[in-house]
Amino acid sequence: MSIGARDGHAAGTVGLPTVAIVGRPNVGKSTLFNRILGRRIAIVAERSGVTRDRQFAEAEWAGREFLLVDTGGINEVPERPLDREVRAQVVEAIERAQAIVLVTDGRAGIHPVDEHVADLLRRSGRPVVLAVNKLDEPAGAIAQHEFHTLGLGEPVPVSALSGKGSGDLLDRVVEALPDLEEVAGIPVGLRLAVIGKPNVGKSSFVNRLLGENRVLVHDEAGTTRDAIDTYLDFEGERVCLIDTAGLRRRSRVDDDVEFYSRLRATSAIQRSDVCLLVVDCAAGVTNQDFRIGEEAWEAGRGLVFVANKWDLIDDRGPDALTMFERDLRERAHYLRWVPIVTTSALSGKRLPRAIELARDVQRERSRRIPTAEVNRVLRALVARKQPPQGARGDVRIYYASQVDVEPPVFVLWSNRPKDLKTSYVRYVSNGFRREWGFVGSPLRISARQRREGDRDA
Repeated sequence: MSIGARDGHAAGTVGLPTVAIVGRPNVGKSTLFNRILGRRIAIVAERSGVTRDRQFAEAEWAGREFLLVDTGGINEVPERPLDREVRAQVVEAIERAQAIVLVTDGRAGIHPVDEHVADLLRRSGRPVVLAVNKLDEPAGAIAQHEFHTLGLGEPVPVSALSGKGSGDLLDRVVEALPDLEEVAGIPVGLRLAVIGKPNVGKSSFVNRLLGENRVLVHDEAGTTRDAIDTYLDFEGERVCLIDTAGLRRRSRVDDDVEFYSRLRATSAIQRSDVCLLVVDCAAGVTNQDFRIGEEAWEAGRGLVFVANKWDLIDDRGPDALTMFERDLRERAHYLRWVPIVTTSALSGKRLPRAIELARDVQRERSRRIPTAEVNRVLRALVARKQPPQGARGDVRIYYASQVDVEPPVFVLWSNRPKDLKTSYVRYVSNGFRREWGFVGSPLRISARQRREGDRDA
């Protein structure tokens, strides 16, 4: 039997019991989280305080499915405002959990903060499984007995790094879960990655949609470091929102945490259907905003441009939006095909419209055009403008067909595909867009050699 998490694109279910992993900083909570899931989701580093948000993922053990939650390290007396917010996140995770895993450091022994957290958990009334981590050596089996004094039952010795003891721990976790009536699953219909630079309001955007502070928000840039999955029931459809770390320019990614944050954000783009590019329009749209959007576009993902904090510039006159959109589309060519929505995460204004547009974009990138229709439009385009001659003579396009969706991909069958100029392919692409739209979706066209014996469509 194996430890495992559901694949990122599998349908999720509503009503799974929740298991929260808690403890003081740097005891190995995120390492254990990754170990249970069988893959690296949470960022792990050698210094404390890396995990700040609650991190969610679906897991399964012994046929029992549950939602696993990683949390930030809790301090007994938080001094910084950010520490207090992390503590509030942990307390909320405890309140929402059906079972809790308290992770302690077996090498360091019992710490005063361990006793504080244990007291907090006893008062919560939730079932608790005590994991004594970092016990790789046989001698460590003795060290676990010290933790009986926390009053949380029999400690389970584990090594999150090597996986030792993780099966025993999960057996205890499954035993601690309440017998819940099965809840019918609601398939995840759309996966949205919320992307953008640091501190443009991405987490506030997600929290406002959810109606709660699910993702930590702070004025300090770069607060979100992991890609956080949360779920939203939107007009009968379950939407997965992936809040990502702000993407800085690569030259400014100067430590390991920033590096892995960028990898997580890039991975979030890859496993999404549509990306919501959130920009701070009050501060002005920068080249970095355009580069982030282009990364999603080149990855073949749908895109919606979310101009956040529009309430701060909404009084600039009736033509402000028209001028804003014109400037955007002139500065980035791909934005010619991307829907733009102005929002305010602070007030919630037009946030549902961003989700509606994302659903429209997903429908567009999933469209399949019949071959006969493709060739009707292609013939009209070729009649209007013939392909330029190549070095070896006439270049002809015989027919075309759509070969894939998400994003739409078309193939032009030609006698000399290598001589078909990029400018002409762009002309055909623009013609296809005028005919069928594909709003918010990349459109890919390639040319291939017509094989001997092929017939025109």
